[in-house]
Amino acid sequence: MPSANQQPSPKLASNLDLFPIPPSFLLQIGTASILLLLITGKTTVKALEAIGEASEELFRGDRLPILDFPDEHEINQDEKIYTK
Repeated sequence: MPSANQQPSPKLASNLDLFPIPPSFLLQIGTASILLLLITGKTTVKALEAIGEASEELFRGDRLPILDFPDEHEINQDEKIYTK
């Protein structure tokens, strides 16, 4: 039966030294990176929506130039010229 006042084995302490970065630091880095990814994702979505709305504005009918159509009299004269 082992005695209660035994010292911890040095092998246990050496196993903990293999990973010298504290877990709280890793948690902070992981949290910051996830928050940065979420913010970047939301910003990207807003930017893509803005680009989509701007492209819709380009192709709306009220922004297009007004075209001058020839009168019917001019069309009839052109037909007479082409049919001769």
